[in-house]
Amino acid sequence: MVALTDTAVRMVERLIGNAAEGTCGLRIMVEPGGCAGLQYLLGLESAAMDGDEIYEAGAVKVFVDPHSLPILHGTQIDYVEGLDTSGFVFDNPNVANVCSCSKSFSAAWSGDAE
Repeated sequence: MVALTDTAVRMVERLIGNAAEGTCGLRIMVEPGGCAGLQYLLGLESAAMDGDEIYEAGAVKVFVDPHSLPILHGTQIDYVEGLDTSGFVFDNPNVANVCSCSKSFSAAWSGDAE
């Protein structure tokens, strides 16, 4: 399961409200990249793709592809605003290591994200 905090849901609802008509949800993916090996990708979507797991958080649908799901399982996503930075923050129990710039991670899960 992937969950969004109330703050994250409100931000996604705001983004969807400013997006093209028909946009209804948030895609969360893990792809190879960064200095630690994996990185999160977020994007707005208008529909699920074949094989997606779909979660609902308030009025927001969350789409997760089958390759990313094992790495994201149990993740909670929040949205924070501060003086130094603002953005989505991932609390992922499957993260083994985070790079020094905090932009990428390695997962304790033994599968492949590709």
